[in-house]
Amino acid sequence: MRAFLAVDLDEKLQDNVSKVQKRIMEVNAPIKFVETENLHFTLKFLGEISNSKVEDLTVMIEDKIVEYQPFELSIKKTGFFPHSGYIKVIWLGVENPEAYSHIQMDLDEEFVKLGFRKEKSYIPHLTIARVKGAKNKEALISIIKEMENVSIGDMIVDKLVLKESELTPAGPIYSNLKEFKL
Repeated sequence: MRAFLAVDLDEKLQDNVSKVQKRIMEVNAPIKFVETENLHFTLKFLGEISNSKVEDLTVMIEDKIVEYQPFELSIKKTGFFPHSGYIKVIWLGVENPEAYSHIQMDLDEEFVKLGFRKEKSYIPHLTIARVKGAKNKEALISIIKEMENVSIGDMIVDKLVLKESELTPAGPIYSNLKEFKL
């Protein structure tokens, strides 16, 4: 199965994210927006894994997660990856990401022990859209810069979710495999 570890977006912030997506839609660029129910922060993309690896991951995360307390995440700023010459992903950022980054780096060390590749660099972000072409790129850059300092709101991170991702022609379908309370 294709899997990843994530933090789901708090439902109370979904409308605020939808407003940003609707504003970007006005550009009429080739963009695939992330569906509201699929909005999440990816802590670690695991790729194709076996059922036995899910068990190993579950044990490791349950052992490690006891070290952490719930924390606040402030979602703010709009940007894109990788650069203005080639925009692939439009995201919302995190203000004061220290607690989030700490848990991500700490867990990444444990993932390496289970045979996963270490993250080279990781920037906490919420992917809200994927750009599929260069049409109206300058207008897209302009609207993203216009919303550069947008504030979505605050949420409490009190659980991590191991998710399965099934790719379909209509887009990915995510299902929760296991929740881990902080």
